[in-house]
Amino acid sequence: LADELDRLGIARALVLASRRQQAELGDLASLTGGRMAGVFDGAVVHTPVVVTERAMQLVRELKPDGVVAIGAGAATGLSKAIALRTDLPQLIVPTSYAGSEMTPVLGETVDGVKTTQSSPNILPEAVIYDVNLTLSMPAKFSAISGLNAIAHAAEALYARDGNPITSLMAEEAIAKLASSLPEVIDRPRDLDARSDALYGAWLCAVCLGTVGMALHHKLCHTVGALFDLPHAETHAVLLPHTIAYNTPAAPDAIGHAARALGAADAADGLFDLSAKLGAPRSLAEIGMPEDGIAKAAALATRNPYWNPRPIEERGIADLLKRAWSGARPHAG
Repeated sequence: LADELDRLGIARALVLASRRQQAELGDLASLTGGRMAGVFDGAVVHTPVVVTERAMQLVRELKPDGVVAIGAGAATGLSKAIALRTDLPQLIVPTSYAGSEMTPVLGETVDGVKTTQSSPNILPEAVIYDVNLTLSMPAKFSAISGLNAIAHAAEALYARDGNPITSLMAEEAIAKLASSLPEVIDRPRDLDARSDALYGAWLCAVCLGTVGMALHHKLCHTVGALFDLPHAETHAVLLPHTIAYNTPAAPDAIGHAARALGAADAADGLFDLSAKLGAPRSLAEIGMPEDGIAKAAALATRNPYWNPRPIEERGIADLLKRAWSGARPHAG
């Protein structure tokens, strides 16, 4: 970490780390080689702008010359939001399988609406992957975070700007995570299983940063921000249903996902993998109200991402009804 800070020319870093991360890592000042200007521990999922403004107040007070984010997707998102506003260099140290550390995309939330933008300033300058930092990730969250990662690879398979290289990476990523995540659940401190999962997650992250995403990510952003749902869990629940929705329009591409999963059908394979991992399989289970389905469907179709299958409000409402109840996915 200190070597990378030197390489980036960062002498006074603002460190973004939760209290849990600080307790696990110990003396952050020592860890950064004395290059720490201060710590902010208030990162929140979906990157609310109100939280970013609190962090920016600390930036103005401390005048750091770089940002170090240690943690899951919330810390990375906040780092990106700060970089967008300041162009400070970023060093990310992921402790989950979120993947956003490899992308120039930022999603921010204002009044329950999440919007995304892309900029070279958002892309972190350096990322350090250390499998030892994933060992303390609870087994259940590891599974959910891994399913979140698989979503990046699955959508890369049918991306409008996809290519044969990202397709190879995506299939490898799905296969590696599908085989390693059950082992992580059974043996959370097994370095080999964790290494395979982190490798798969990194491949997913590269896919996420290389090609555009489609319906799945749009729907997760919409539903997650609208009802303040946990990010990775929302991805885990919706993924089988969004893949089922798109399968008729992209059968060959999604067939690669099925092959990686060792399943006849990708959506069914993902639904069964979720069950095997003990992940949540209904939006009701993670806090979405049933009477919010119509509102979410309308919002998700207002400014849709490109998608291989037309995004129609009635079809999305049907998808959300199945996901809300935990029913098996269906193309509709």
